[in-house]
Amino acid sequence: MIDDTYRTIESPTAGFYSEKRSKFLAFAIPVRSQEEIKERLKSYQKEYYDARHVCYAFMIGPERKDFRASDSGEPSGTAGKPILGQINSNELTDILVIVVRYYGGVNLGTGGLIQAYKAAAAACIAQAKIVEKTVDEDLVVAFEYPFLNDIMRIVKEEEPQIVSQRFEMNCLMRLRIRRSRIEKLRSRLAKVETAHIMDE
Repeated sequence: MIDDTYRTIESPTAGFYSEKRSKFLAFAIPVRSQEEIKERLKSYQKEYYDARHVCYAFMIGPERKDFRASDSGEPSGTAGKPILGQINSNELTDILVIVVRYYGGVNLGTGGLIQAYKAAAAACIAQAKIVEKTVDEDLVVAFEYPFLNDIMRIVKEEEPQIVSQRFEMNCLMRLRIRRSRIEKLRSRLAKVETAHIMDE
C-alpha cells in the first residue's frame, strides 16, 4: 500500500500563551517552499522587530524530511525543538510555526522555556483546520489523433486531472493523479496503440 496522503493546515492561525509576564505570540502558516518560508519569516521579523526572540520551526514535503528548527537566541533546544515537536505530534507538513516572545523580566529557565514554546505552538495549531491532501504525480502521454477516443475512455474511467492537452495530428496530454493510482493509469495508457508515456 503506497502512502500518498499527508496532513497540513488549511489557512494561517494564531495562538497566545503567557508565562511570568513573558508573552508568546504563535502563528501557524501553510507553506510550500523554502523561498516562501524565507519571505514569511522576513515579514514577521519586520513586524515584531521589538520582540526579543522570533523562533520558528518548519516541515515541508509529503515525506516530511525537509525541516528545521531555530532558537533565535534562546538557549539551544528550548524553542525551535519544542515547536517542531508540536508539528510532529500532529503529523503535519507544509507548515511553518513562528513563536514571537516578548520578555517579561523574569527568567523562565530551560524547562520553563521548553514548556512555554511547546504550549504556544500547540495553541496556534489547535486553532487550525487540519486537511488531508494527496501526493499527486504527473505523466505525459503522446499519441496519434485517431486514438484519441481510446485515450479519453481511460481518462474518463481512471479520473486523473487533465493539466494540459494539445490535439493535433500528434496529441499530447499531461495528466495528474494520486501516487497510488499512477501505475494502473500508466499501464492502461501504454496498451493504446501509438501511445508513448513520459514521466515527469
